[in-house]
Amino acid sequence: MKIKILMVCLGNICRSPLAEGILKSKIDSNNIFVDSAGTGHWHIGNKPDPRSIEVAKKHQLDITDQRGRQFSKQDFDDFDYIFVMDNANKKDVLSIARNDSDKEKIYLILNEIFPNENMDVPDPYYGGSEGFQNVYRMLDLSCDSIANRL
Repeated sequence: MKIKILMVCLGNICRSPLAEGILKSKIDSNNIFVDSAGTGHWHIGNKPDPRSIEVAKKHQLDITDQRGRQFSKQDFDDFDYIFVMDNANKKDVLSIARNDSDKEKIYLILNEIFPNENMDVPDPYYGGSEGFQNVYRMLDLSCDSIANRL
């Protein structure tokens, strides 16, 4: 049975598409499925932010085929692990959870490298390209941890 992992941020155009692309590059897609979603609806159907595409490309990753989608209750049934990018995303996803089983699937992604510190991956949307590179580095380390554990 394939392990299914969902990466979640606010709009599904900056952080979670990067996390999806990075983790996909580190795992065996025959055994693990990775997707991403946003808690908001603003970017449904859109490509990732051009700055996310650019930083991914610098690291030999192509995320241009990804399209934004909104997180839904169905995702609790479809995914084994739900990695959120920040505490606001966690609160939003928890508010949709139907039971303890749903809640147990939700993890802050930076707890992979900073256990129990509950740190946020900063949203680079309103910053410059350097913010995207910093986010890439954080997500790369976190995804190394996830891939090694799985």
